[in-house]
Amino acid sequence: LAHHFTGLCREIAPEITRNSGLLAILRTRPGRLSQKQIRRRQELFDKHPTLEPLYLKRWQIHSLLCQKSCTAKKCRSNAKELYRHIEELQQQGFAQLKTLAKTLQQWIEPIATMWRFTKNNAITEGFHRKMKLIQRRAFGFRNFENYRLRVLAQCQ
Repeated sequence: LAHHFTGLCREIAPEITRNSGLLAILRTRPGRLSQKQIRRRQELFDKHPTLEPLYLKRWQIHSLLCQKSCTAKKCRSNAKELYRHIEELQQQGFAQLKTLAKTLQQWIEPIATMWRFTKNNAITEGFHRKMKLIQRRAFGFRNFENYRLRVLAQCQ
């Protein structure tokens, strides 16, 4: 999402590429901007009026995608809203937004699953990382039982 909108902003306002401060302002959530950053953002919007609706659309989609642990009913309404955003992106004249719409369309099912179920395999990956660290530190155990005991001791 951020990649496509940043690329589009660079197309519309080429001076953003040379000014990392403006780019950072566009990447920062609107609620986290200081007053000075809000003024600089507004100056950019005044200079390039097409950026403001794109900026607002980006953060609308972002807030929709960041929702977690929704009920089935809320997931259905989120899906309808996401489809509406996808249609709006497809109707825009910018190639970056059409590509983003296609990407969101392809990922609609995993996105809906993410809204409903927030489980992941982080715990398993953490244990796997600890096990690899033990192996690295030991330069290989002579017998598997010692390795197994060390893993059990570390991963509790």
